Amino acid sequence: MSEKELNKIIAKNITELLKTHGKNQSDLADYLGVTQTTVSNWCRGEKTPRMKKIDMICDYFSINRSDLMEDKGEQEQSTYYLNKETKKIAQEIFENKELRLLFDAGKDVSPEDLKLVHDMLIRMKRSGVD
Repeated sequence: MSEKELNKIIAKNITELLKTHGKNQSDLADYLGVTQTTVSNWCRGEKTPRMKKIDMICDYFSINRSDLMEDKGEQEQSTYYLNKETKKIAQEIFENKELRLLFDAGKDVSPEDLKLVHDMLIRMKRSGVD
């Protein structure tokens, strides 16, 4: 893959991540300790962030490097849940056929709230409450 192609992929992914998380280029620039112009250059595909900044961007959005550096095409990126712990709990719920209805929980729910509902349903199921 050429540098130009990589820049285009990273640009698309950063732009989508900002939109998904309700952030703007200035928010990301402040977090990274760079100028808004630098982030703008990344979002236009004119420059590539250095690996340290890529790792910081991944931490900021709670994603893997591959989510930033690979073209996911039309596939959903792993950014639906904004919190890693919430994502983990949601996956456990999804894999439990009896609790799968909780999989549609809002993406901004806290891991604590999701875990509380999960535990409550398990207790209800065990006690025979319908």
